[in-house]
Amino acid sequence: MDIPNWLLWPALGAWLLQALALVPGIRRLRGPDPAARTKARLNLLDSAASLLVITGLLLSMTAAESWIWLSLTGFMLLTLVYAAKGLRLLRARRTPA
Repeated sequence: MDIPNWLLWPALGAWLLQALALVPGIRRLRGPDPAARTKARLNLLDSAASLLVITGLLLSMTAAESWIWLSLTGFMLLTLVYAAKGLRLLRARRTPA
C-alpha cells in the first residue's frame, strides 16, 4: 500500500514541532533548582522519544527499507519516561509520616 505524498507534510510539521519542543527543555536544564532540572530532564527525554517515534514513521514511509525499529525504540523510551514521571508523582503525593 502506497502512502499518499500529502501525508508526509503533516508528519514533517509534527516532527518540526517536536524538535522545537527541545529548546525550552534545554533552557530549563540550566536553572538553579534541582527539582526543576529533574522535571526538565524527563520532559527533554519525552520530546526526544517522540522525535524518535516520528522519525521512524517518516523514514518507514519514505525509505525502501523498514525503519520501524526506530519507532519501537522511541515507544520503549516513552514508556520508561512515563513510568519515571508516574513514580515521581506518586512520591510527591505521599504524605510525610
